Parts: sequence; structure tokens; C-alpha cells
Amino acid sequence: MRANNLRKIWSEGGTVYNGWLMIPSSVSAEMMARQGWDSITVDMQHGLIDYADALTMLQAISVTDSVPVVRVPSLESGIIGKMLDAGAYAIICPMVNTREQAEYFVRSCRYAPLGHRSMGPVRATMYGGSDYGLKANETVVSMAMIETGEAVDNIDEILSVPGLDSIFVGPSDLSVSLGHTPGFDPRFPKVYDAIVKIAEAAKRHNIPAGIHTGSIAYTRDMEALGYSFFAYLSELRFMAGAGNDALSELRQGGEVAGATKSSSY
Repeated sequence: MRANNLRKIWSEGGTVYNGWLMIPSSVSAEMMARQGWDSITVDMQHGLIDYADALTMLQAISVTDSVPVVRVPSLESGIIGKMLDAGAYAIICPMVNTREQAEYFVRSCRYAPLGHRSMGPVRATMYGGSDYGLKANETVVSMAMIETGEAVDNIDEILSVPGLDSIFVGPSDLSVSLGHTPGFDPRFPKVYDAIVKIAEAAKRHNIPAGIHTGSIAYTRDMEALGYSFFAYLSELRFMAGAGNDALSELRQGGEVAGATKSSSY
């Protein structure tokens, strides 16, 4: 079976830099994957992406070495299994707040006797290999989102669930849950303390922790805390940011940063 490079990077003590997709486009997916991100996440929760879109995006990612990841819209076995069958090598699941929910999530990602995932890895076999059914349990990564005060309170119980491979902090929901405004890179003391607490708990349980970040500086701060999986902005935000910067320069009559005389796209 094709190896899961997320596991390899973490086993060697490395950091995963993950691209994030919100636009329903296989072309955008392929472009991002060809940039060299360690993994690429197809966001089916807040992205504008349905199953048919996600399938073609996973196919586009598969022509590169980036690990295909899917954030499912909710904690539900059907969609988790369907995205794994489509070739996702890791599942990010939102709003995992208790040990029981984490156990259900892990079981949804695993074939019996470790879980209740139904056998039928249609495209997953094309991507992973003919022995997918035998080795998927030890290859696919389950990543639970920690994004509420309840989840922070239960963090040690969640992290003690056998088979949970990683956790992932959603900073906006965590901020809202703790009484602050949403957004990337929160510095509110209560929220930041929770982020530190999550990192420390992940270290105790020897489980990789990830977080979605919006700046290089904040990413470096999180690396110092021990986080080792970073979803950085998204292709939508990259496009909006570059477009806004270019238009601002054009309106001011200056030279657009990064512009070239090349005819290439």
C-alpha cells in the first residue's frame, strides 16, 4: 500500500505544511498540490465543495506527492467512509468535544475489528494499492478537531482514545466558544492559554497537534509550542490577498509587487 507521508514526517520529528482548498475546482487543487505542500486538505465543511467536486479534486491532488486530506462536514460515519473510499488518506473531523465522540470518529475511520467502517474502498484502492483493505487501518490518519471550551476541558480524555492519530485546533470556533471574536492567530489570553494547554496535552500523549494559522509569525510561535501540522490560510485567501495587493498598486500607479514581463500564466 502507498505510504502515508504524514506518518513518516511525524515519525521523524518533522512538521507538516498543509495547503487548504475551499473552491470547488480540480484545477485549483492541482495547482496547489504542485506547489509542494506536504498535504492538501479539501474542506467540505466550510468550503464550497460537495462530493462530486471533492472526488475530482482528490484525483487532481493524486498526480502529486501531496497527501490528500478531507475535512468532512460533520461527525458522521457515512461521509467519513465515503471520503476515505474516494481516496482521502486523512480525515479531519470538526467539533469533537468528548471521549465518546472521539471513539466514534476513530471507529468510523477503521475497518473491523477496530471500527465499523464498511468495506468498499472503490477509488481508495486505485490510489493506495490493491492491498488497501488489509493495511488501511494502519495507514489512514484520523484527526479530531479541538475547537470548543468543552473539548479543551476534555482534552486528556480525547487524547487517550486508542487509534486517534492527531488533533487539529480550529482557532475561530475556539475563540467564539471562549467568548471572543473569530479569526486566525488569536492572542486573547484565555484562547491562547487554551492553545498552549492543548499543545502540552498532545505532548504528554505523544500525539501530533495541528492548527490553522494565518501568518508566518504566528505559525512560528505555534511551532515553538510543539504544533507539527499547519494549515496555512487557503487558496481562496491567497487569491483574494494577491488580487487586493495588485489592485491597490495599480490604483496608486505603482509597479505591482511580483509582476514580471513573462507571458506565462
